[in-house]
Amino acid sequence: MTFQATLDFARQMDAQDSLRSFRNQYLFPQHQGNKCLYFCGNSLGLQPKKAAEFIKEELQHWQELGVEGHFEGELPWTQYHKALAPASAHIVGAQEDEVIIMNTLTVNLHLMMVSFYRPNAERFKIIMEAGAFPSDQYAVETQVRWHGYDPAEAIVEVAPRSGEALLHTEDILAAIEQHGAQTALVLFAGVNYYTGQVYDMPAITAAGHRVGAYVGFDLAHAAGNVPLHLHDWGVDFAVWCTYKYINSGPGAPSGAFVHAKHGNKPQIPRFAGWWGHNEERRFLMEKGFDPIPGAAGWQLSNAPILAYAPMRASHDLFLEAGMPALRAKSEKLTAYLEFLIDSLNIDERRFDIITPRDPAQRGAQLSFLTGPAGKQLFDYLTQNGVICDWREHNLPGEKGEKAGVIRIAPTPMYNSFEDVWRFADLLAKANV
Repeated sequence: MTFQATLDFARQMDAQDSLRSFRNQYLFPQHQGNKCLYFCGNSLGLQPKKAAEFIKEELQHWQELGVEGHFEGELPWTQYHKALAPASAHIVGAQEDEVIIMNTLTVNLHLMMVSFYRPNAERFKIIMEAGAFPSDQYAVETQVRWHGYDPAEAIVEVAPRSGEALLHTEDILAAIEQHGAQTALVLFAGVNYYTGQVYDMPAITAAGHRVGAYVGFDLAHAAGNVPLHLHDWGVDFAVWCTYKYINSGPGAPSGAFVHAKHGNKPQIPRFAGWWGHNEERRFLMEKGFDPIPGAAGWQLSNAPILAYAPMRASHDLFLEAGMPALRAKSEKLTAYLEFLIDSLNIDERRFDIITPRDPAQRGAQLSFLTGPAGKQLFDYLTQNGVICDWREHNLPGEKGEKAGVIRIAPTPMYNSFEDVWRFADLLAKANV
């Protein structure tokens, strides 16, 4: 497609957008009486308009039914999590019994590692990307220490090559092959939060399995963003948050995936709670944990219904729009942003995009180095109604004073081509 750097062109693209009506299903922060240019769905997605309605429904059920709301009403609370399964399965490419919404992301990561990181004298290493999101780093470090191993020996971090920002798939696969005999777990993000790079999850999964390791993914920046086929890829487990691209509210409960080949094996070690116990016998209060088949068998406690409620509003929109259509629009939005940023670099290079240029290797995010005045640029954008994300430069292995990074996430569910054009127009007019 041939792009044009004009407002008229952006508006033409919006007029042709089959998903344009979904924008009206979300609430935007305001700036001087107008909608902000909101590009922070990679940190917190916008509120669906129907979220409050769903919360009010459950407050009404609580008011009218009290504790009986667990068993009565149109959607009893003991069954509420099941209403979230169809969209969750669609978003991550799974069977419905392979997914569960529960807890929060790092809690779920720890629970999955209890089951799938079982080190011994021969296999004790975890292979992960250098510069992973800190919560993942801390979870892995403490799991390794819990089992009595030294993180310096047990954790293998795959870093970009010198002077580069991105990982090469062949380097990841080579590390898995090199350490394979000692590797218990391969654990990667689906999308790197900093660079926006999508890792080759099928290739990583296959490589990990070839050397006899379990393979899991943190999909915090991938779920609701890029195409996922966890069941078909044979991924052992995955976790994700729902407050970024899935727009379920700040601190919303997390998702977890356990492949069917594991979900029906009650002997798999796990930390258990009564909500994961046999549903038909749950309230008998008896000894002896009998896990529910599938991912639901990893549940611990009864569901936080008021936190689940807004997720239904978001999930309904995902099922209506469909991930294939969202991905197709996302690729166009991000490509248009890339085109506009590159247009600003013709005379004097100012914005160095570190996100992959190949659309297949990125999601709904472009990260670009800003130069020494980057924080002033970010402040200027904020003052002009742009909500985006600033990160200090922290690429693995590089030292010294560097430019910061601005992360822009044009989200297909609610961002428009005109949003992207207006952002680039502000960049062009920046005097910093």
